[in-house]
Amino acid sequence: MYLSRFLSIHALWVTVSSVMQPYPLVWGHYDVCKTQIYTEEGKVWDYMACQPESTDMTKYLKVKLDPPDITCGDPPEAFCAMGNPYMCNNECDASTPELAHPPELMFDFEGRHPSTFWQSATWKEYPKPLQVNITLSWSKTIELTDNIVITFESGRPDQMILEKSLDYGRTWQPYQYYATDCLDAFHMDPKSVKDLSQQSVLEIICTEEYSTGYSTNSKIIHFEIKDRFAFFAGPRLRNMASLYGQLDTTKKLRDFFTVTDLRIRLLRPAVGEIFVDELHLARYFYAISDIKVRGRCKCNLHATVCVYDNSKLTCECEHNTTGPDCGKCKKNYQGRPWSPGSYLPIPKGTANTCIPSISSIGTNVCDNELLHCQNGGTCHNNVRCLCPAAYTGILCEKLRCEEAGSCGSDSGQGAPPRGSPALLLLTVLLGTASPLVF
Repeated sequence: MYLSRFLSIHALWVTVSSVMQPYPLVWGHYDVCKTQIYTEEGKVWDYMACQPESTDMTKYLKVKLDPPDITCGDPPEAFCAMGNPYMCNNECDASTPELAHPPELMFDFEGRHPSTFWQSATWKEYPKPLQVNITLSWSKTIELTDNIVITFESGRPDQMILEKSLDYGRTWQPYQYYATDCLDAFHMDPKSVKDLSQQSVLEIICTEEYSTGYSTNSKIIHFEIKDRFAFFAGPRLRNMASLYGQLDTTKKLRDFFTVTDLRIRLLRPAVGEIFVDELHLARYFYAISDIKVRGRCKCNLHATVCVYDNSKLTCECEHNTTGPDCGKCKKNYQGRPWSPGSYLPIPKGTANTCIPSISSIGTNVCDNELLHCQNGGTCHNNVRCLCPAAYTGILCEKLRCEEAGSCGSDSGQGAPPRGSPALLLLTVLLGTASPLVF
């Protein structure tokens, strides 16, 4: 009976696993920076390329609206139901929590009913354009690993641009244009990601796919990251080695999926017809219930942990690297130029660790295995011995009174024999310390 039950459970697990397999995690490797292995010389560190796991990056962002007073509710105002200009009994009031729609509601937990959302003021100042910039900032370089998804509570805008920055908002580049009529709005022919290829994957397109409709199932706008990955990794992202190889060798491709900031430029609200109804301007506004941005801290394949402290993300760097993105070698570890880790060869990649500087090798005069500090001294950062008051020297091997010529029979301190084996061993070790570090 127990055997049959076990076989049934095993069969169920195999079935579930097979269903889940077609869509593996896009970034499922490189979760360990180093591991200990045994060699003929003994136990040593084996270093590997590594990166933090993909996560919900909206938990760490700061949001800014421009104009800053564009959020509805101050003063309170009524707005109409989308698609019905005669149902104008909805109210936005910033002073009443149940009726307020502040920006943070774009990133709160979804699933509640009624849904929470940010909302702009209505288009009552026509013909002045109702335009809003929503800037998402991380103060950290991040790598996108999944589609950017924006869910509107209102109708999707007739015109919108998604932009990115790689220099903390100093300069901006378009990611994608969205419009009900791309040719009229942006002088671009409409395209979808399916029209692209490996050769044109970096092309900036205008799509009409996400810019119409008021129905419940037509409130979402995508920026398709995974579809672009699929040009290299296959439709089910099985051939990750191909994608990793492209990311390693093509900086423009790597930079395409890397951002410090995102900006959503809302240029024209959902109108639903060719002309704006000037008699019912309270029906035109923007409302966003959810924004999803999934990614990871960029650590140049030198860290698996990214800590969030004092409203700031920072990589916990390995491989003797340092900096917010592990973008340089630590002091005394600049024996060769810094280099990012490499995804290849699969599955461990190449760590490209920083190695000790030649100028720092001679200062590595003590450790806890071979070059012990003597006479109670302690080794400080492998650089020097901290000696007791009565001793001095590189390894605390000398009496201070000996250097001063004041050691005597009445001092209570005896000088060590000049030709002692300890001093001979010390001389040999210090003479060979430099080449042994490598």
